[in-house]
Formats: sequence, C-alpha cells, structure tokens
Amino acid sequence: MSSHSTTADEIVPSTLVQASSGNGTRERKPKLSKKAELSAYFTIAAAAFGLISDGYQNNLMTMSNVVFKKLYPHDYTTSVSTRVSNSLLVGDIFGMLLVGLICDRFGRKVALVGTTFIIRLNRHSELALLRPCTPTRRLTHIEGVGGEYPASSTGASEAANEKMITQRGPILVMVTDFMLVFGGPVAVSVFLIVLSAAGEDHLGTVWRVCFGIGIIFPLSVFYFRMRMLSSELYRKGAIKHRVPCGLAIKRYWKPLIGTCGSWFIFDFVFYPNQIFSGIIISSVIKDGDIKATAEWQLLLGALALPGVFIGALICNHIGRRNTMMIGFGGYVVFGLIIGCAYDKVTKIIPLFILFYGLLQTFGNLGPGDMSILVSAESYATPIRGTCFGVSAALGKVGAAVGTQVFTPIQNNLGQNWTFIIAAIFGLAGILVTFFFVPDMTGVDFVDEDRKFMEYLAENGWRGQVGEDVDEVSVEDIEISSENEKK
Repeated sequence: MSSHSTTADEIVPSTLVQASSGNGTRERKPKLSKKAELSAYFTIAAAAFGLISDGYQNNLMTMSNVVFKKLYPHDYTTSVSTRVSNSLLVGDIFGMLLVGLICDRFGRKVALVGTTFIIRLNRHSELALLRPCTPTRRLTHIEGVGGEYPASSTGASEAANEKMITQRGPILVMVTDFMLVFGGPVAVSVFLIVLSAAGEDHLGTVWRVCFGIGIIFPLSVFYFRMRMLSSELYRKGAIKHRVPCGLAIKRYWKPLIGTCGSWFIFDFVFYPNQIFSGIIISSVIKDGDIKATAEWQLLLGALALPGVFIGALICNHIGRRNTMMIGFGGYVVFGLIIGCAYDKVTKIIPLFILFYGLLQTFGNLGPGDMSILVSAESYATPIRGTCFGVSAALGKVGAAVGTQVFTPIQNNLGQNWTFIIAAIFGLAGILVTFFFVPDMTGVDFVDEDRKFMEYLAENGWRGQVGEDVDEVSVEDIEISSENEKK
C-alpha cells in the first residue's frame, strides 16, 4: 500500500494521458514498446477472425434447418428446430457472462486465449461425434463462441483507442459486426460448394462437413493471441480485487438499461429472422428446392452487408445514438411494408428478397453495428468486459425469446405477423435508444477512466488499481478543489 498521497491523475495510464498543447488541442503522447504496438494491431485483427466463427456458426443454422427438415421430417419438428437453435444461444449467454468477468478479473489476453481454446476443444469433440450424432446432440453448444463477444470487442476497442482514436468507432464496427454479418455469405457459400460436391442425395454429409469446417476460424488466430498483450488501458486501470460493483451500477445504471435493452430488442427481431430465413424463403419457393433456397439466402446475406458499411461511415458524423435510431426506424418501415403486404410481396420472390434484405440492412446499419460499439464505449476500463458481457448476454436472451415465440406467432397469427412485430419492436428500440443510450462519439477512454476513478474516490472506495506488476494504491486519493480547477 502506498504511503504517499495519490492524485486521481496518477491512477490513469500515464502513457495514454492527453496533454493540452499551446493551441488548445489535445495531443497523445504514447510511449508504447514495439511489442505493444504490434500487439494492438494483432488484437484488432484477431478480433475479426475470432468473431467470424460466431457469424459462420449462427448463419450455418439457417440452411441446416432446411436440411434437417428434409432429412428428418418426422423427428425434426418445429419445436425441435426451436430447441436446437436455442441451444446455441444458451451456450452464448453463459459464455458472454463468464468471459466478460474473466476479461476484467484476469485480463483481456487470458479471456481471448481461453475462449479460443474452448472453441478449439469443442470443435475437436464435435468432429469425433459427427458420424453417429443426431442434430440435437451435435448442436449442444458450450460457451466458447459466445465468449468471443466480450473478449474480442473489449480488446479491439481499447487497442483502437490507443492507436487510432478518431476512427475507433468505424474500426470496431468493421472487425466485429462486419465479420459477424460476413459469416452469413461465407456459411452459405461453403454450404453450396459442399452441396455441389456431395450432391443432394448425401445431405447428411453436407451438414456435417460444413460444421466441421468451422474449426478453421479459431485455429487461424490462436498463435497471434498467444503473442498478444492486454491493452495499456487495462494494464494500468484494472481492478482485480474489491471490485466496486455497487458503485459501478449506481453510476452506470442508465447506460446499462440502454445497452441491454437495445441489444435485447435487436436480437429479438434479428436472430429468428436470420435463423429461420431459410425456412421462410423455402416456403415461398416452388417445391422448396434446397439449392435454390441457398442461392436466394446467399443474395439475402449479401444485401445485408451494405448496412454495416453505411453504419461505420456515418457513426462518427451523426453519432452513435442517431445511427442506432435510424436502424430501428428501418425496422418500422420495412417491417410494416412486408407484414401488411405479405401475400402480394411473396408472389414476386425478387421483390420479397429485396425488402427482406433492406430490413436486414437497416438492422445492421443501426443496432447491429451500434450495440457492440456503445457497449464497448459506455463503461470505464475496469468494468468494461463485465458490462459488455451482461449487455451481450441480454441481447442473446432476446434472441432466445424471439426464436422461441417465432414459430407460435407464425402458426397462430400468420407469417406476416413476424414482420409486423419486428416493426413494433423497432419503435420500442427507438425509444430505448433515445432515453438511455449514451453517445460516446469522440470521447477518449482515458477521460472516462479518470472520471470513474474520481467518482470511486469521492464515494470512499479504497483498493488497488492496475495489474500486479505496477499496482497503484488509491486509498489516499485526494481530489482537492485545486485539482478540480485544473
């Protein structure tokens, strides 16, 4: 424990402190080693390759649902389909909560390497079971893929804040949501290639090979993650003991409602429409041809990609909150168009796919891009992983609920009502975003960390800040009126 009086400035990463220059602008004075500089870039790149695993896995379920209905018409009922899809989501939820805590308590690198190892172990076990397994056994999912969200996103956001703060938002969008969405066309393309090679008479081989290929993505980043460092922000600002959970909730309750609520609403709409889109498309195609369904699904996935780019381009100019509300607005407009004119629109398949694609595009432009971004930006470094994990987990709860009620809505109200309800939830998303989601556009993580540390000191918290190698005591923090004036 330190024996001298410590100011709030001393508990913020000194290598990232911003100083005022003569012309009034704020300049960075980084003092990163070569290894640390390379580590930041590796962290950003590895996040991209890690999250494509989740995008590939979830999007592969789209065509797998169609295949299973063909292979197991009596066993693969709508209730079984829902349970299989939800098994993925339950694993994601557990992984997000667990790895979010690990991010803050043990370090970003530990979380990243750990979740990669779990995915690798899971895939190895799955490959051994491919021949005898049934779809339900095969798709029992553990927490590795879900853990990619907090592990990759918090690490990449902090690395981007260190290296290119003005472009932190667009960069994080491109290495997170873009890779998740890009997993859709990749998964369907792999499916079409394997289908063409094996033939429609060997659908059992097709789905097994497609899932087996999923091992490539986590393996591609394992080496680089072993070579990475935790971010400078984390190494200087981590709180590993006596975590002030109550004070954190008291300070961040409003952003937590915003990030959890907006992500819940987005995933409630997005996931069932993504996972069951193959079945929806198959139902409007003559004879439900698998190859034709996959080709239209590939086009649908491609139509969703421009939304990611547009969201990345405008989020710095109009702000995170406004970008998210525009996306939710797209749900209102296109959800009502498709839902109210469903019988007419589905008679023209290209028009149906266009409107369906625009619905997905606006989802990715707004809440798809911004849910990850605002969840990474809204909290101080010591609790960023935990709060991100909670927000993402609540999103997956929304996905599980949406997936669970999707089929009953179709059966009892009609397929058009799935789109009308999407519009209703889009309106709810606009309201939650407007009242609760903070706009952290252009705000340096260092500044937010300093404010959080001052807040803890003012409320009497005492503890150690930083990793063991360079811990600083905050027991004697003094925030005098002179410091406040400065």
